[in-house]
Amino acid sequence: MSAPTAETRAFLMQLFETAVATAHPATCVPPHLPPIPEGGRIIVVGAGKAAAAMAQATERHYIAAGLADRISGFVTTRHGYGLATEIIEVIEAGHPVPDQNSIDTAQRALKLAATAGPNDLVLALMSGGASALWSAPAAGITFEAKQALTRQLLRSGARITEMNCVRKHLSAIKGGKLAAATHPARLLTLAISDVPGDDPAAIGSGPTVGDPTTLAEARDVIERYKITPPAEIAAALADPDNETLKPGDAKLASATFVMVAAPKASITAAAAIATAHGYRVEVLGDALEGEARDVGAAQARLALAAKARGERVAIMSGGELTVTVTGNGQGGPNQEYALGLALALDGAAGIAGLAGDTDGTDGGAGSASDPAGAIVMPDTIARAAARNLNAANFLANNDSTGFFRAIGDLVECGPTQTNVNDFRVVLVDP
Repeated sequence: MSAPTAETRAFLMQLFETAVATAHPATCVPPHLPPIPEGGRIIVVGAGKAAAAMAQATERHYIAAGLADRISGFVTTRHGYGLATEIIEVIEAGHPVPDQNSIDTAQRALKLAATAGPNDLVLALMSGGASALWSAPAAGITFEAKQALTRQLLRSGARITEMNCVRKHLSAIKGGKLAAATHPARLLTLAISDVPGDDPAAIGSGPTVGDPTTLAEARDVIERYKITPPAEIAAALADPDNETLKPGDAKLASATFVMVAAPKASITAAAAIATAHGYRVEVLGDALEGEARDVGAAQARLALAAKARGERVAIMSGGELTVTVTGNGQGGPNQEYALGLALALDGAAGIAGLAGDTDGTDGGAGSASDPAGAIVMPDTIARAAARNLNAANFLANNDSTGFFRAIGDLVECGPTQTNVNDFRVVLVDP
């Protein structure tokens, strides 16, 4: 490996690691932790890929203050994402497809929140992934039917906001229903955003805030993506009793929501480093959506145009892309974006990129050890061709993991204990 290539790879990883570190709970949670209520206690509930680290940061804060006996509770995180804690229990559950622990912990959170007295505070620690990790089906819906629908939605190409609209209306906890269970006790939500626009109603499908979406909109999503749901799902989406709490509902009067980390801050931190290294930074936004391979190709065109102008630029973006699955390979949105980027760049000199999910897991076999994303270098396509690997065929089969693993360009870091969605950077050095 040549020195410039090694340096470029290391710099791409530095930018990604900076984005992740900026949003780590140990950094972003403690400044927002509330005082213990006088004469009361703090009851912790929470869910998400960052939930274990949020719980760890929370209990360390109160233990250091000598208040360990005034907090209790539990959080739910993805299998393989657990951490050691002393007071706040950490339970692992299924993601992206819920399992029995997803149901049990959601129901437990509802019951625990309902025990809060007038002097207590319920502290909800929320981060991306909570939609699957807390999955208490509404009345009349079986766990199997909800699992089947989740798989259909994941393969359909539906945007995360659309999937969450459906899930809220099939849930006993989402769409403000945890806040309803807590009322009239006080509720404080500390959240790490993984959604476009940092909409509180979309993080974990908004269990503690009002939901502006409707049952009719949920039915529209099912129809738009030509999903044929089980009969009990169709019946639930037609039942007015499954409508969510709306903003301004009286049951939300004692609920407060604080965003402690968001994609924009992570991109800003990475941008500062790129600027210090002499790049002009072009941020395309922290909430991009779209088909991963198409976004990769579009950003390749931007990079090629910048190179033609002789610009030294770092093109950055965040958000959550989607993959419409038609093949039988393994991969995730960041890896498929990277493969689309590499094909469109077609070996252009002086352009390299990285795309990774800040939670450390982009896609693959569905485990916590899956790759976070992939790196694209000017010689990516050439190195693949030397091994008789046809990049276009791998893309057609949705096998971006197989492609990048074969040439050693996967980003593999394991769970990062946070989640502010995707981080993408394309470096242009004419």
